[in-house]
Amino acid sequence: MSRIPAHTLEDAPAQSRLLLERMTQSTGRLMNIHAEMAHSPIVLATYAAINKAAAEHGTFDARTREAIALAVGAVDDCGYCQAAHTVSGRRAGLTIDETIAIRAGLDSVDPKLAALLAVMKAAAVDVGAVDDQTWDEAVAAGWTDTELTEAFAYLVANLMTNYFNHYARTDLDLPEAPSTT
Repeated sequence: MSRIPAHTLEDAPAQSRLLLERMTQSTGRLMNIHAEMAHSPIVLATYAAINKAAAEHGTFDARTREAIALAVGAVDDCGYCQAAHTVSGRRAGLTIDETIAIRAGLDSVDPKLAALLAVMKAAAVDVGAVDDQTWDEAVAAGWTDTELTEAFAYLVANLMTNYFNHYARTDLDLPEAPSTT
């Protein structure tokens, strides 16, 4: 059971309503994570600002962003984020088998993407630290230092939602992600 009240568009704090409306329009419905973030306008505004910066300045395609979200969500054992990004990953072109493989840490995605995901998983596991071999393998796979720097923004965005869901104990309002076993 969630620790934080989930608001509706009508009862959300006034400072959260416009952002909550925009998120609801973007996702097609009011999701529990957003309804809970709305309880504190700064949390919802921070989340929205990160997503706005990614949309305005990011260069990664949706498939890559969703793969990062799935990998980080699996490392952080965030059931809500794994469920949400399985749905959005499918919309971005990932197959259900790819979403499962990414979450399970299997190398059945293309080698370039797998190298980036290895960096993201290492950073998520070790508080941002990535060993030289993992980093160098990503560079050898074709990722530039600019792209690896950009990937950090997606890591942070996903850490925020993963941690928030654990912190709030957000109730799942999506189909559960398929098992990785």
